[in-house]
Amino acid sequence: MLAYRPINCEFHDVLEACATLRRVAHIESVLPDGTRQSRHAAITDIFSKGGVEYLTLGDGETIRLDLLVSVDGCGVDGRAHPGDALARGQ
Repeated sequence: MLAYRPINCEFHDVLEACATLRRVAHIESVLPDGTRQSRHAAITDIFSKGGVEYLTLGDGETIRLDLLVSVDGCGVDGRAHPGDALARGQ
């Protein structure tokens, strides 16, 4: 597994807000093999284990935070990603 790269603080705030509200969000991530994934799910928890941060989705799936691309159109750089909003039909 690749070394963990901490995420942008503003993006972390977005994730915490989603987890607090437990609302369904559009989540884009990249698998370790480079495959891009897209899903609609509620973020139910954010946690650290062994120096790596993760989130847990409503279905129990766990994703490393440094594998996220965007959540509800907000990219890991803390900026809006308009293409992700288009993918959600907005």
